[in-house]
Amino acid sequence: MRDCPRLFIAPETIAPMARDAMLDLEAGQAHYLGTVLRRQVGAEVALFNVRDGEWHGVIDHLRRDRCRIQLVGQTRAPVATRGVCLLFAPLKRDATETVIRMGTELGVTRFRPVASERTNTHRINTVRLESIAVEAAEQCERLDVPGIDPLADLPMVLSRWPDDVSLFAALERSNAPAAPVVARSGDCVLIGPEGGFSPREHDMLRARSFVRPLSLGDLVLRADTAAAAALALVGAGLKAL
Repeated sequence: MRDCPRLFIAPETIAPMARDAMLDLEAGQAHYLGTVLRRQVGAEVALFNVRDGEWHGVIDHLRRDRCRIQLVGQTRAPVATRGVCLLFAPLKRDATETVIRMGTELGVTRFRPVASERTNTHRINTVRLESIAVEAAEQCERLDVPGIDPLADLPMVLSRWPDDVSLFAALERSNAPAAPVVARSGDCVLIGPEGGFSPREHDMLRARSFVRPLSLGDLVLRADTAAAAALALVGAGLKAL
């Protein structure tokens, strides 16, 4: 089933998947299979979500914006991604979309946009970003799709932060030690805006006991590049446990 298209099915929209059950796809998914991929009746598909796992199915009926799938059997048991949450300052459209795509591929469990002093945009197209997260989850073969929270002010988020959750803050060119990162599932990563955090925000972050300064090296990185680098670094520490 290597060339079999994978489609995310939101668990709240269907009954639990079962062998030989029939499942009607959304119009957009039907269009994708029939018009974009040129699939026909009898073609194989994979359907997944974190509640039901992944299921092998075949197209039973396909016409324009309608498609019915017959479920054949479960190929993967349900399992949630073991990862971290990403707090990031919104960027220009393409860069924000890159953060969502790469973050999903790198195992982010939830995206939390935060507004900092140097944030240059406060617009979040949640519907568009959720669509990108779904596409990335379908491509990278994870079973769950990370959620995306509304935009919140960074100081407010920090004031309500639980002390038992580590926040790995990418403080560019920081004096953070080069010791291996030790992270737990549920911890979080914080990436600042283009231009970095303000001096006041640096002081505010370093004053918090739950903040773990994270050094990404001596070079100045684009914010979307910094997000990928920080997630890879913390993800390696998570897998080491």
